[in-house]
Order: sequence, then structure tokens, then C-alpha cells
Amino acid sequence: MAEQLPVPIEPRTLSPWADNAAHPPDSFVREERHVLDYLRVITKRRWTAIPTLLIVLAAVMLPSFLSVPIYEATSKVLIDAEHQNIIMFKEVVEQQNATADYYQTQYQILASRALARATIEKLKLWNHPLLGGGPSAAAKPPQAPAPGAETEAAESAMQAPIVDRFLSNLSVNPIRNSRLVEVKFRSSDPAFAATIANALAETYIARNLEFKFAASKDASDWLANQLEGQRKNVEQTELALQRYREQNNATSSADAELMQKLGGLTSAVMEAKTARIAREAAYKQLKDVENDPAAMAALPGIAGSAGVQKVKEELADLQRQEAQKRDQLGPLHPDMVAIRSGIQQAQKKLAVEVAAAAQAIESEYSAAQARERSLTEALEGQKVDVLASNRKAIGYAALERDAVSNRQIFEALLQRAKETGISGELKTNNIRIADPADVPRTPVWPRRQRDLLFGLMLGSVAALGMAFLTEYMDNKIKSPEEIRNLGLPCLGLVPKIPTKKRGGTAPLLNNGVPDSFAEAFRAVRSNVLFSASASAGTLVVTSTGPREGKSLVASNLAAGLAMAGHNVILIDVDMRRPRAHEIFDVPLEPGLSNALVSKTKASEIIHRSSIPNLWVVSAGKIPPNPAELLSSQAFRAWVNAVKPHFDWVVLDAPPVLAVTDASIVAHTAAGVIFVTSADMTDQQAALRAVEQLSAAKARFLGAVLNRVNLKRNAFFYAPYYRQEYTDYYARSSHS
Repeated sequence: MAEQLPVPIEPRTLSPWADNAAHPPDSFVREERHVLDYLRVITKRRWTAIPTLLIVLAAVMLPSFLSVPIYEATSKVLIDAEHQNIIMFKEVVEQQNATADYYQTQYQILASRALARATIEKLKLWNHPLLGGGPSAAAKPPQAPAPGAETEAAESAMQAPIVDRFLSNLSVNPIRNSRLVEVKFRSSDPAFAATIANALAETYIARNLEFKFAASKDASDWLANQLEGQRKNVEQTELALQRYREQNNATSSADAELMQKLGGLTSAVMEAKTARIAREAAYKQLKDVENDPAAMAALPGIAGSAGVQKVKEELADLQRQEAQKRDQLGPLHPDMVAIRSGIQQAQKKLAVEVAAAAQAIESEYSAAQARERSLTEALEGQKVDVLASNRKAIGYAALERDAVSNRQIFEALLQRAKETGISGELKTNNIRIADPADVPRTPVWPRRQRDLLFGLMLGSVAALGMAFLTEYMDNKIKSPEEIRNLGLPCLGLVPKIPTKKRGGTAPLLNNGVPDSFAEAFRAVRSNVLFSASASAGTLVVTSTGPREGKSLVASNLAAGLAMAGHNVILIDVDMRRPRAHEIFDVPLEPGLSNALVSKTKASEIIHRSSIPNLWVVSAGKIPPNPAELLSSQAFRAWVNAVKPHFDWVVLDAPPVLAVTDASIVAHTAAGVIFVTSADMTDQQAALRAVEQLSAAKARFLGAVLNRVNLKRNAFFYAPYYRQEYTDYYARSSHS
């Protein structure tokens, strides 16, 4: 050795605390978590969470941006509760009262296939591409039915899908607590959607007006035919009366009682005939619409039935419940199933009541016919009696009363025909468009803002889940708390230095390392000094496995002790992968192995480093049996011979789990410093290494957390280190 070795000083012993070997716990100690702990996990796993968030957000938003926008146009239709009559008629066609069943019927008509076909035909849309049409669908368009026709023209097999497509984009929504109905149509073309919504409303209004006055027209035509026949009857009876007068010279009846009775029967026959005609008008209307249940239910004679009205009220109440709960409950919810079952039962019951009311109209018509025939037969009998008493007078009276009754019937029919004709000409309607549909400016689907919010929420949940799952699955030591879970105190954490800042050399306290790095080792040095009170202490620095930085920690710890004024010797006992000679730029040979094997002199293998008070012993030639050399008496004797000349002997030992060398060396050392690498050392492996050292009766001073990425995970390590500390070091070094 070129330089004279330091003069030995009086040795001191380690503190009683350091003599007690660490006993690792049976299981990791879990401390109570704080919300900041979760925030630190999130910030540390941000490069896992952020890509997860972006992937989920892209998965949600990509279909939204690739989808064709759908626009919805809305036309509002006003359906008045009652029709405002301008002229009062004697119920030829009774207008339906505005009840709940009436509105439900109108909603069904608005969404009917018949109205859809009429709208498509009106706009000539059978070959429109937005409805899936083509030339084949437009080749045979349906023929428009005549006004008042009972049924719509049947749609062809090619037209049915077009109508289905039309209805699938159509929705009819009544506005609660109002008489307004929203007719909505969706399409990828906003102008097309507005055109359809308005055309459907206009077609509905026109068809409603046609339907309303179709019955009036039919009644008017029937009354005209009846009026013509009755006119001939009046002429014939009056001519017969006149001939009887001339032939029999009669002017009145002779028997007042018989004539009075005859007059009563004549009046009764006239009333029965009038009633029969009225019943026949209702019966004719019933027969005209017997194949259309909706129209039949709207007939005054049926709609006014107490049973029909009661069932309609029940059906309307159930349909309102269904409409109110449709958005709240699913289609399979027991309440929805019960309501739909109730609606079906009410519809069946309504059909029964309508059929019963129709049967009642037929029965009333049959009864009117029977009564007319009965009264006519009675009248004829009375005429025979009168003629038997006074043929001349009775014959005259009969002819006279026939003429009067026919005249009265004719005048009644004439009055009704006039009223019906005026009603047919009165084109009023209780339905109109309250707010026509405008061309929509924004699509209703996809709702990109909603999708973005949903994507952010789902992505955030997935990102947080992935972050915490990664943290949970990561069994690497990352913090001083996890070092304490090994049963060891944390002597300090050492920040990671990027390779570009090293300049290709190993980071040492004397070659311009960052202030944070230097101060970290000063803290480790202080903790080691506080934990031990011996100047001739032998410290073993080891780790769980290779590449955890134990040589770097041993070198800088030795340098730190030397810079504090202690005489320190660093011995590289890792004869398998030596590093000390590279760090301090000293020869590998001769070294420790040479001294143990060939009795090389200590002065030849102990080299003074560039740091004052620090000497280095390299590993020497790599031997085939490092474990045997370290467990030999020669090694213990050599170390004991060196110890009196130095305050501290730092042994850079091999990893614990890789070989048994560290356990051999730690058995005789005064203290062991265990090095772990942040985000690299496995907790279970570290626990096994500590247990192995404890089995060798090693005395632990503590552990050092190495290669902590303070810059990347600053918030995660905020409880242990902050950027302000570096600023403070920098200012103090320049002051």
C-alpha cells in the first residue's frame, strides 16, 4: 500500500439495539389508509390509468362519430275535446264527446298503417331510398280508396317493408295535461323528417274530416231515396182521396168515435213509421261500418251506451297507466305485464259491449219494424170496422188520414234531408296543426355530448380500477411503509439518477451528483451513525437480488462516512460480479481473493480512493469457490487484522437469494444494511432474504430504498421527499 494506513483508535461497540437481529413479521402489517394514499396510487399509475381512460373513451366515442346522424322533426297537432256546432240539428250524426277513449282512438289512428300508407302515397315515397324503397316497390302503388270506403287498399309484399320502416321511425306522444299530440319522425335527412311529420299531420286532418262527414253523406243519400218514394205515396193518397170524394160525394167520417180511434191508430202508425225510419237510418249506418270496429265504436248509438262508455273509461285509465310507467319500468316488470293484461281484457270487454250495443240497434230496428207492422195491421183492422159501420165515411177518413200521414212523413223527411245536406256542406274540423314541424338543426342521435360524458365516466371508473388493480397486483417494494412490513427500519430513500446525468460514470458523492442524491446519502449516513456507536463497526451491504444497486449504496455510504471525517475501508466481497473497482477506478487484481489464496500483502490490495479517508479493496481474481473463501478462517482473520486501522469497514456483499455469500459474511458483521430497489424488489423475495439473513443471526441496522423515481412519482413520494427540499439544498450550497 503506497499510502500509510490510518492510526488505529480505540474501538467502540454497536448499540444494544443494533445487536438485536430483525425478526420479520409473519404477515405484512396493513396500516390504515388515507385518501391521499389513494391519490398517490393514482398519480403513480397514471400511465396505466390514462391509456385505459383513452381506450374506453375511444371505444365509446368511435361508434358515435362513425354513426350517421339521425334528426327528429316534431309536429304538434291540436285535438279539441268537443266539436263546436254552428247549426243545431236533430241528431242525424251525433258528434262524439271528448272523452279519454276518443283521444286514445285518435292516437291509434295517427300511428296506423292506413294513415302511413296514405302519407307515403300522397308524397310519392314508395321508391324513396330513406324508406328502403326502389323501383320494384313503386311499380304497383296501392289504389287510393274512395271517400268513405270501409277499408284501405291492401299493401303489397314489397310495400309492407316500406310501411314498416315508416312506422319504425314514427312516434306519437300525447302531451300530458293538454290536448296536444306530438307527431315525431326520425330520419338521417332533417328536411325529409320535417316533410314527413307535417304531411302525416295534414293527411290525418284531411282523413278525419272525410270520415266525419262520410256518415252524413250516406244518411243524406239514403234520405233522398226515401224522400222520393214518400213523395209518390203522398201524391197517390191525395189523388185517391180526391177520387173518393168525387165518386161518393163524401167530405168527412160519420162515426166520431170510430174516426177518433182510427185517428189514434193512424197517428201511432205514423210515429212507428217515423221511428222505424229513424232506426233504419241508424241501422244503415251500422251496416256501413260493420267491418270497421273503430268506426262502429264511434257511432252515436254505440258510443252513447253506458256499458261502452264505462269500458272505454277503464281502457283509457289502463292505457294512461301504461304510458306513465313505460319509461319507469321495463316491459317484463310485473306491473307492466299486469297493465297489458288488463288492457287486453278491457279491449275484449269493449268489443263485447260494442257488439251488444250493435245488437241493441238491430233489435231496436227490428222492434220498430214489428211495431210498425203491428200498428199497420191494427189500423187496417180498424178501417174494416169503420167501413162496416159507415163504408162511405170510413173510406173517406181512411183516404184522408193516409194523405195527411204521408204528407207529415214527407215533410219530416224533407226537413231531415235539408239538415243533413247542410251538415254535409259544413266543413268544420276539431283537429288542426298547432305547430308545424321545422327542419331540425341538431341530431337526436348520436348524442355525442352524452356519449362523451358517459365515456369519461366509464373510462374514469375503468382507469381507476386498472390503476388500483395494477397497484394491487404489483408486489414490488415501493415505499418506506413496505420496507417496514419486512420488520426493518427505513434508513432512507435514494433518488434515481438518469443515465444521461451521470456522464457514463457511477454516481458518487464527489463527482457532481445532484444535491438530492447527495443529501439522501447524508441522511442514510446519519441514520447509520445514530443506529450504531462503534468506530470499528463492520457493515455489510447486501440486497435481495442482483441489479438492485447495493454496490452503489455501499460505495456512497462509505464515501459519506469518509467525508464526515471517518476512516473507512470498502471491501468488495462480491467475488462473482465485483463492482467496486469500476466505481472507484482501481485495479481488479490483486484483490481480496488474491490475499486469501496467495497471501498477498495488505499494502498491495488496499488502494486509496479519490475521496479523502476512504480506501478500497477490490474483489481480485474471480475464484471458483467464493463461498468457501468467505467462510474461511483466513477471511475472518484478514478482516480482523484490518479493522483496527479504520473506523468503519464496509463490505459490499453479494445478493442474499442469489448465493449464500451474504449470509456467511453477515453472520460475523456488526450490522447489515439491506438494499431494496423501488418498483423492482419483490416483497415476498425480500421477506425470504430477510428471513435467510435472520437465520444466519445477522444484526440489521435497517434498509435503504434505492432508485426512487422522485421526478416521475413526485406526489407518490411527497410524504418522504418534496421538490422544495432540493431547492433548499441548492440555495444552501450557493450561499
